[in-house]
Amino acid sequence: MFSLCTSLARRAATVSVAFGFIATAAMAAGGADKNAAPKADIATLLKIQNDVQKLLPRVRPALVAIETGGGTASGVIISADGLLLTAAHVPNGPGKDMKVILEDGTVTTAKSLGLDKTTDAALARLKDRGKPWPFVTLSREVAMAQPGEWCFALGHPGGYDKSRGPVLRVGKIIKQTANSLHSDCVLMGGDSGGPLFNFNGEVIGIHSQIWEGRDQNVHVSMAPFLRSWEAMQKSQVIKTWGTGAGGYLGVATVMNDSLDLEVADVIDASPALKAGIRAGDVILSVNGDAMTDQQQFSATVRARAAGDTLKIRLRTHGKERDLSVKLAQKPLEEGQ
Repeated sequence: MFSLCTSLARRAATVSVAFGFIATAAMAAGGADKNAAPKADIATLLKIQNDVQKLLPRVRPALVAIETGGGTASGVIISADGLLLTAAHVPNGPGKDMKVILEDGTVTTAKSLGLDKTTDAALARLKDRGKPWPFVTLSREVAMAQPGEWCFALGHPGGYDKSRGPVLRVGKIIKQTANSLHSDCVLMGGDSGGPLFNFNGEVIGIHSQIWEGRDQNVHVSMAPFLRSWEAMQKSQVIKTWGTGAGGYLGVATVMNDSLDLEVADVIDASPALKAGIRAGDVILSVNGDAMTDQQQFSATVRARAAGDTLKIRLRTHGKERDLSVKLAQKPLEEGQ
């Protein structure tokens, strides 16, 4: 599977070849659903190719490769003074130094600022170099990124490769939630933190969760970044604790490198702590429903009131266990 993905990534880099580009767009036009609308006609695909080829030279210089903790990821510069968007699981905390590689092979460093662990959004700043950085703008019209809209993803799957260059994938948005976008752009390891663009050349998402299914790739939308902009610039870590209609659980979660829903933190004296939930536990299900992402888990908990009991299945050090947690009243001041 890895060799196949690597081969596809290298092929995707040759976007200037008309046939390969149109074939990629045609796959997206068909959608992941067998009942999707008919594929776009050739004139539409040629226009998409032309639009992307015009945008690519403008946006590509702002894409960066990131190396941190022995892994590879991506990011995108969104200001002349070096602010950088990436996924929160890339630095996994504020104040972390990250190796950054620009398109031309220039190597520099960035320091992670704040992040939102509940949505996987993170902000970093590049080292000052005495001249403006190449950058792109982000879209503030979050509601405009609707299913059916064409988009394209950039990234460095497998890490920086100067001979190959950045890899571009064209697709469509297929789902929008409060904090995320789902697209059928094909993503691979190393794409995490890279940008998803609209056809105005604006960043509309940051690659977060990568799945084998074409319809399951998840990107953080711009909503969490815009909502927490000042806090992240101050290197604050935003944690939204699971609460119901007056109920309170007291955990923060992240999607780990294995794409499991992992407990990142547990509040002191919270129902979660009293029940035996600890940081590092993987949440498998709640009341019998499998938990596959943070948004689903938060929504499941929010739907419960104080006094309700949740039956949670966890995996701890490779062993599964079940426990019951009775939600409490939400504290007057919630940890951030």
